Amino acid sequence: MDIYVSDAATLKDKRGVVKSLIDRLGNRYNVSVAEIDQLDDRARATLAVVNVANDRAHVESVLSHVLATAEGERRAVVEGSYTEII
Repeated sequence: MDIYVSDAATLKDKRGVVKSLIDRLGNRYNVSVAEIDQLDDRARATLAVVNVANDRAHVESVLSHVLATAEGERRAVVEGSYTEII
């Protein structure tokens, strides 16, 4: 998912918001989350979220909840996302 942190004046500001979101999503939904792109942009980040299970419906449900939680983050805006299930 692509995230925009509007109040970030520095990379440190952005990383604080992104790290908090990554930790919260990982702990709450037992998923792996990493910032994978736009590392040097002070206001944007691209996050990858991974969930492994043997039930497609479960994976879709978990990822849907992850996205809803990210969209509820008041310090950041989810600008776009896509899901790939393999």
